[in-house]
Amino acid sequence: MKIGGLELDNNVFLAPMAGVTDLPFRRMCRDYGCGLVYSEMVSAKGLFYKDKKTGSLMKLDENEKPAAIQIFGSEPDIVGSVISEVEKAGADIIDINMGCPTPKIVNNGDGSALMKNPELAGRVIKAAVEKAKVPVTVKFRTGWDSESINVCELSKIAEANGASAITVHGRTREQFYRGQADWKIIAKVCKSVKIPVIGNGDIFCAEDAKRMFEETGCDAVMVGRGAQGNPFIFTQIGELLKNGEVSAVPTYKQKIECAKKLLIELVLEKGENRGVKEARKHIAWFIKGLPDSAQVKTNIFKLTKEKEVIDILDEYIERNVY
Repeated sequence: MKIGGLELDNNVFLAPMAGVTDLPFRRMCRDYGCGLVYSEMVSAKGLFYKDKKTGSLMKLDENEKPAAIQIFGSEPDIVGSVISEVEKAGADIIDINMGCPTPKIVNNGDGSALMKNPELAGRVIKAAVEKAKVPVTVKFRTGWDSESINVCELSKIAEANGASAITVHGRTREQFYRGQADWKIIAKVCKSVKIPVIGNGDIFCAEDAKRMFEETGCDAVMVGRGAQGNPFIFTQIGELLKNGEVSAVPTYKQKIECAKKLLIELVLEKGENRGVKEARKHIAWFIKGLPDSAQVKTNIFKLTKEKEVIDILDEYIERNVY
């Protein structure tokens, strides 16, 4: 698959998720066959004002590339002015977030709030495209609420202003992550524009991805919450699309070993205190549904030392070798 002039390994992508898709997790998803990874959201205004924490979110590794850096902002001049910095960080694609539903984002006019102002959304996209040397893409929701479903209109505006691809999450801002994603609207967007459309929402297994391709006609699928504690989903989707069946079903031991590996990489990347704290939620996702996982999760969330967590996971493997 191609986005702009960028050739990708496949058309199954990892969604940008705040607090989740940091470098170690993105790299792990690439190892399991993800075709394109996205950074956590990066504030254009934070970059403009040289906020160090904001800049650190753009750190990329050659082993995860190609990679997209997702930015958010609603001021065309500021968005345009930071594009060169995002490119210097190594972004192969710059994605503009116009779908984030969280109050702290939309209350500043960013994220999903831009869907209420199509004219401004177009100017933000144009400002980025005019400055960028890499493809610029945009992520939308279906609309602000059920009474203002305008993603087809916005997708045409994005295309007209030079966007190379569009991602559509099949929920409104009002829904957040509740209810069922509306794939029919994604199908309408696919018929509305000529640039690639990436479908997002409710892909929790390989069969879901296959159905989204079939029901919407989208060019790629983007996996979000379905990848949490489950990077194996990228291998499984690839197998199902290629061979018609899934054989890569991880054992309990493989899940726990994967959680350990991510813990170790997070500590190396962020230091022990922060790395362990951030790894705990990932570990909880990896072991969810395994025997005695609730108690193991409770024990791990009390810990701040890498060795203590690894000791618990090693003991857990010994009790659950399947």
